[in-house]
Amino acid sequence: MALLEIKVNGAVHRAEVGLTTNLLEVLREKLHIMSPKFGCESGDCGACSVLVNGKLRRSCITNALSVQGCEITTLEGLSEDGDLHPLQKQFYEKYGFQCGFCTPGMIMSAKAFLDRNPNPTDDEVKEALAGNLCRCTGYVTIVDAVLSAAKELAGKLAGEPEGELAGERG
Repeated sequence: MALLEIKVNGAVHRAEVGLTTNLLEVLREKLHIMSPKFGCESGDCGACSVLVNGKLRRSCITNALSVQGCEITTLEGLSEDGDLHPLQKQFYEKYGFQCGFCTPGMIMSAKAFLDRNPNPTDDEVKEALAGNLCRCTGYVTIVDAVLSAAKELAGKLAGEPEGELAGERG
């Protein structure tokens, strides 16, 4: 056993972990953070996606001790002061989910992608989310949600009034 210290969604946590414990087990079983999901447990489905120091990682294949001292962000850490992050809001408004199992990982992948590419095309969004599997939707509403969130984020960066999407003035 070893002591792991990580910052998750802004709070420092310490946990005793085994040498082979993965980050997903720590998040769900020790810290009771439920948005990352146990899916394939081989890094293929994206359901367990989180940000580690701002970079996308599959927590099911990330050794917990390899993120010692790192900052982890999960879906729970995206909202600010009770307000949904634009990705969370747009997934809701554009019906970007059905059962919701893949949604947290999908949103975290989209967050990492939009941090790198704030003005994506449809094809770029599709490519960025190719590592996230969804068995319920046809991905159309998911891509729409990410593109709408990108517009909303661009409006906030440009100083547009809250709630108004860039380019959608009456």
